[in-house]
Amino acid sequence: MNDKKLTNEAVNVKPHRLSKQEIEDNFTDLHPPLSAIEALIEADRCYFCYDAPCTIACPSDIDVPGFIQSIQSDNLTGAAEKILSENIFGGMCARDCPTEVLCQQACVRNDHEEKPVEIGLLQRYATDSVLNNGVQLFSREEDTGKSIAVVGAGPAGISCAHRLAVLGHKITVYEAKDKLGGLNEYGIAAYKTINDFAQQELSYILDIGGINIKTGMQLGKQINLEDLQQQYDAVFLGCGLGTVNQLNLDNENISGVIDAVEYIANLHYCL
Repeated sequence: MNDKKLTNEAVNVKPHRLSKQEIEDNFTDLHPPLSAIEALIEADRCYFCYDAPCTIACPSDIDVPGFIQSIQSDNLTGAAEKILSENIFGGMCARDCPTEVLCQQACVRNDHEEKPVEIGLLQRYATDSVLNNGVQLFSREEDTGKSIAVVGAGPAGISCAHRLAVLGHKITVYEAKDKLGGLNEYGIAAYKTINDFAQQELSYILDIGGINIKTGMQLGKQINLEDLQQQYDAVFLGCGLGTVNQLNLDNENISGVIDAVEYIANLHYCL
């Protein structure tokens, strides 16, 4: 997003209308993290189903009973590894994924108690244990001599870059904006990702090494596909959402009417 669009004047928002304390109260964690005792109690509720419906419902194919069993055994590193091996952005997904209509809706506990296992909060508990303590679960394999360009530093591009770096390739990520993260940085409500979590998670992911970042590089302007194909052994395009779906309502394009992603991005930079 163009930084000029993020100014207070552009969105007609006046700063300092709320005190620092009011902002912290209004934009605090939507779902506070579990304590160690709460996590163990919640993990104990899992039936550890064979062919678990929660895993089938997970878009990332995370072994939900597997990581919960690791939590139950007080093996948080093992739990986090099961999650992050399938989805390196498991920390953000634990905060933002609509678990209530995916894994938790599929939980068999719903049939008995009308209350599923709190899978999202357990996933956050596990991933935070390594993110907060800088426990690096991944290492690079021997250098393959291959270089790969990744266009876009959002979840797709960074996930691709991380996996390729693990395999020993040299990666260059091109990002149009000055800040990395894509939708995780610009499109997630502040009360879901407090304390600049998107950037904390990115720092952990990039810590593996072998990933060079170039910002201010937009495909079709500063770079083009033909040149990238000549310079690199492969090119991955992860250019992002681009735009949101139109509602096709009368007057939806008049001044003052903006989409939710743009609104959230503006709000992030006005707080």
